[in-house]
Amino acid sequence: MTRRLPLTLTAATLMVATNILGASTAEADDPSVPPGTEASAAAPVEVDANDPDLKLPEGATLAEAKVLDIKQVVEDQSGEERREDTNADVKFALQAEVLFPKDSAKLTGEAKARIASIAEEIEKQNATRIRVFGFTDNLGSSAHGDVLSRKRANAVQGVLESELNDSTVTYEVRGYGEQYPISSNATESGRKKNRRVEVSFPRSDG
Repeated sequence: MTRRLPLTLTAATLMVATNILGASTAEADDPSVPPGTEASAAAPVEVDANDPDLKLPEGATLAEAKVLDIKQVVEDQSGEERREDTNADVKFALQAEVLFPKDSAKLTGEAKARIASIAEEIEKQNATRIRVFGFTDNLGSSAHGDVLSRKRANAVQGVLESELNDSTVTYEVRGYGEQYPISSNATESGRKKNRRVEVSFPRSDG
C-alpha cells in the first residue's frame, strides 16, 4: 500500500469574514451558492456604541458589525489532499488524480483507503449531514464535465456510505463540473487542483 505523506501546515490561520450580522443564511441546497461559502459563525458580542472606552473621534460612528469565522487550511506535501477547518465545518478536498484514472469515475484501491480515513473523521465529529461535491477543470465540454463530476461524487459517496453504515446519515451529492475553480485553469498545475472531490460536514460541538 502506498504510504500517505504527513499533513503539514501550509497556510496560517486565516481570519475570514463570512457573514454580516443580520444577513440571511444561504440555503445549503441552493446551487447558485458556491459550496463552502455559506454563513457559519455565531453572532458577535453586542457592542455598546456609547461606551467611552471606545475612544471614537467626535462625530464618528461604528461600522456595521461583522461575524468572523476562523479558517485553518492544511495540505499534504504533494498537494493531493487539502483539509479546511472552520468554526462550524470540516472540508476535505481530494484531487481527482489520486481517486480516479484519467476521465474515469472508477475509484482506485488507494482512493478507497483515503475515503475511509475521511469516514473516520466523520464518525469522530458525529456528523449526520454530509455533502459530496465533484468538480472538473475547463477542458472538454461543460456538459461532459458536469456528468463526470457527478459520477465521481457518487462514487465517493458510495464508499462513505459503505464505511459509515449508518442509516441516520444523509447525503447531498452534486456535480458542479468546471464551476467554482479554486485555481487558474490557464496552467496544468491549476487545472489539477480544480479536478477534485470535496467532502464536507458539520463540526461537533464537543
